Amino acid sequence: MEIRVLKYFLTVTREQSINRAAESLHLSQPSLSTQIRNMEEELGKQLLIRGTKGTRKITLTEEGMILKKRAEEILNLIEKTENEISLSDNIIAGDVYIGAGETDAVRLLAKIAKEIQSNYPDIHYHISSGNAEFVLEQLDKGLIDFGLVFGNVDSKKYNSLKLSSKDTWGVLMRKDSELSHKKYITPKDLYDKPLIISHQRNQGGDFSSWLNCNLEKLNIVATYNLLFNASLLVDEGLGYAIVLDKIINTGDNSNLCFRPLEPAVEAELSFIWKKYQVFSKAAEQFLIKLKES
Repeated sequence: MEIRVLKYFLTVTREQSINRAAESLHLSQPSLSTQIRNMEEELGKQLLIRGTKGTRKITLTEEGMILKKRAEEILNLIEKTENEISLSDNIIAGDVYIGAGETDAVRLLAKIAKEIQSNYPDIHYHISSGNAEFVLEQLDKGLIDFGLVFGNVDSKKYNSLKLSSKDTWGVLMRKDSELSHKKYITPKDLYDKPLIISHQRNQGGDFSSWLNCNLEKLNIVATYNLLFNASLLVDEGLGYAIVLDKIINTGDNSNLCFRPLEPAVEAELSFIWKKYQVFSKAAEQFLIKLKES
């Protein structure tokens, strides 16, 4: 399978039309169609469902969707590798790719990047946000250099630096809610309340241990992946969200407030990278500065 044809395939999926993709690629429509059909024959699977004459819209088969995802990852990795290798040996420049969950600890990474910027202005940073599963998947595939994750780290797969800062778990609620007058939230305060919790595995276990009860016994009205979306559910009065502090604005202009859990539950953070990782000069410089910090 050729890289060139993967690019053609992605263009077809983006344009949803063989004709428009051919125009974009400056190819003839028959030539592009032949390239795609040859790839389907090579793989032994149909990748595209060609539309009728009325619409001509292209849709993907299940195998086509898998190939689209993998092709994007392959081409991103190729671009990343080309950029790293093509730089001069005497120049520290390039891109640093970091995956991180939603946490105030990203400020630490920003401060380090700012310190590096004065000496190496040609280093650029790319932050991908997502839950722990997303970060680890991106790291394993080589699409990012570093990850910022909560909880325990698999020391057989990753090197890590544990950060001194810790995030605090608590409850995000409306300022006019029943529990907003309390300074701390205890387990019994939540037993009869509509709850919104993260669908990450780690939080479910920690939260269940803190409550000292099975989550199935609680009124969980929603789960979330990104905290901003959870805050909108809270703002509309759907329920109380179990969240980390310092991420959502709860100032005077907000309808929301945050109350920490009691007993306190803190989340430890680690900066991780794959064992035996070969870094670009830009990524290596970032790691050196982080270790100094």
